[in-house]
Amino acid sequence: MASDQEKNRQHLKQLLRKSGNGNCADCGAADPEWASYTLGVFVCHSCSGLHRNIAQISKVKSVLLDPWSSTEVEFMDSVGNNAAKAKYEQIVPAFYYCPTYKDCMILREQWIRAKYERKEFLCVERQEPYSAGYREGFLWKRGRDNRQYLSRKFILSEREGVLKYFNKHDAREPKAVMKISTVNATFQPTKIGTAHGLQITYLKDNSTRNIFVYHEDGKEIVDWFNAIRAARLHYLQVAFPGAPNSDLLPKLTRNYKKEGYMEKTGPKHTEGFKKRWFTMDDRRLMYFKEPLEAYARGEVFIGCKENDYTVLPSLPPNIQGYHWQFGITIVTPDRKFLFACETEEDQKDWIAAFQSVINRPMLPHEYAVEAYFKHKP
Repeated sequence: MASDQEKNRQHLKQLLRKSGNGNCADCGAADPEWASYTLGVFVCHSCSGLHRNIAQISKVKSVLLDPWSSTEVEFMDSVGNNAAKAKYEQIVPAFYYCPTYKDCMILREQWIRAKYERKEFLCVERQEPYSAGYREGFLWKRGRDNRQYLSRKFILSEREGVLKYFNKHDAREPKAVMKISTVNATFQPTKIGTAHGLQITYLKDNSTRNIFVYHEDGKEIVDWFNAIRAARLHYLQVAFPGAPNSDLLPKLTRNYKKEGYMEKTGPKHTEGFKKRWFTMDDRRLMYFKEPLEAYARGEVFIGCKENDYTVLPSLPPNIQGYHWQFGITIVTPDRKFLFACETEEDQKDWIAAFQSVINRPMLPHEYAVEAYFKHKP
C-alpha cells in the first residue's frame, strides 16, 4: 500500500511542475503545496483556508502531507490550473479586480467565491451587481466628528458621473457628491479595524477628502469596490478616447505607496517636530493628525528629479526639536521639507517610496497639479 501512496505523491509532485501549476490558481503565489481535489486546482496555504469556506464545492488536501488515492491524482492530472482558469475565468470584466497574494483576505475570498461558488465569470448576467453603471445601497460610514459608524445611503451613478451619500435615509440633498473622475477606493482592513474596511477618497477644491466605510457582507463591499472600478473605467474611456485598456486599468483604483507615522516641522524649521500620520498617494504626500481623519492637515507635491526634486537620508545641520533620530529631507524647487522616522527601517522604506516617485518622469496633467500646489493660498 505504501508504494501506491509513494507513487501517487511522486505523480502529484510531477503535476506541480506542469505549466500553470507552479503558482496558486487563485492568487498567483509561487510553489503551492495544497490542492482542491474536487476542483482540480493547486493552491497556496492561504487560499486553501478560503477554499475550506466553500466546502460544499471545494475539498482541499496537502500535496505533501495527506494521503491521495489514484483516482484523485488522475482527476488533478485531467484538470490542473490552466484548464480550471479557462473554465472559471471565461469572462472576467476588464475592470474587475483580480487579487494577488499581496491583497487583503476579503478581496481574495470573494474572488474565490465569485469563481467557483457563484460562477460569476461564466455568464454576464451574474455580473449585474457591479457592472450595471448604477448602484444604491447602505454602507456603515464613520462619522467625521463622533467617529461612530452609522448606516448611510450611497448611490453610484455612472450617468451623472458621481458617487454620493445621504445622511438621512429620506434626505433629498446628498451630504457629499464625489466626482467619479477623482474617486479612489482602497481596502484598509488594518487601518480601519474591520476585515471589510474600505477607504474612499475624492478631491474637493483640489484637496483630498477621506471617508471610511464597511459592510458586514463581504460580497456587498467587494461589489461596491468593483462597481467604482467599472464606473472609473467608463469615465476614463470617454476622457481618453483611443487609449488602450492596458493604459487605463492601472488608474481605476490604487493602493497607497506608503503610509505610517513620521515627525514633521513647519516651513521655517524653527518649530518643534510633531508626530503625524502620512499617506503617500501617487505624487501627493499628505499628513493627518490620526490615520482615520477625514481631511489632510497639509499636502506636499513630489515632482521628478528633472525638475529638481530630491530626497536626502538626513536632516540639515543645526536642526533641533525632533525626537526620532532617522531624518529625511525632501528638497523641492521652492523649499525643503523635513521629516524624522522612528526606526532606520522606516526611514529606508520612506526614502524608497519617495525615490520611486522622483525617478518617474512627470505626466502632462501632473504639471497642472504641481502649479496648483505652488499657487495654493
